[in-house]
Amino acid sequence: MRLVHTLYEPAGAGPHPTLLALHGRGANAFDLLGLAPYLCGGRFLVICPQAPIAMPIGPEATGYAWYPAGGTFDVDAALSSRAELDRFIDDCVGRYPVDPGKLVLMGFSQGGVMAYALALAHPGRFAALVALSSWLPDEIVSGAGADGALRSLPVLVQHGSEDRMIEVGRAHASVERLRELRAALTYREYDMGHEITPRSLADLSAWLEEKIFSPLGIVG
Repeated sequence: MRLVHTLYEPAGAGPHPTLLALHGRGANAFDLLGLAPYLCGGRFLVICPQAPIAMPIGPEATGYAWYPAGGTFDVDAALSSRAELDRFIDDCVGRYPVDPGKLVLMGFSQGGVMAYALALAHPGRFAALVALSSWLPDEIVSGAGADGALRSLPVLVQHGSEDRMIEVGRAHASVERLRELRAALTYREYDMGHEITPRSLADLSAWLEEKIFSPLGIVG
């Protein structure tokens, strides 16, 4: 497998509902792994791949990115990382006890952009999509949703009203694009910055419980 990754495996032989968790710019494969026990009681197999682009984040530290940061979104680099992730998912399904019918995409910040890119390209492959403190670039929307496939993909977007890294207006614009694509969307906004808080994590867990473990439940 070409991407370095970490893994949280629940008890039992599986196959397990699986969450692919994509970290943000400057983080690494361990960044989101600590969430695993708090999501639906630790019943997800959680796989956290590390982005392929190394970047310095201090005099002696290295982080990783899915595409270079800058004033212009590097769509070619993002699509290259998407191709790497496509191959990685295939490898994971072959190697780990993944339930391919309950495969969830979750991304934080830049990882959310990659989650959008994967889900918009192959909406039928995933059981749900979660974008945390992220945004949806126009460059990866082209042609997506034309066949109505996003109608059956539950999407959760969470964002902080005080986010200074990806300001909340970009999340609002992303939500509007998703509505245009007729996605099955839930949007939640919090009094927080560029982060995951206990409240947003609890809401995320409850949403996943409903969509993945109790898919016939009714939203309250």
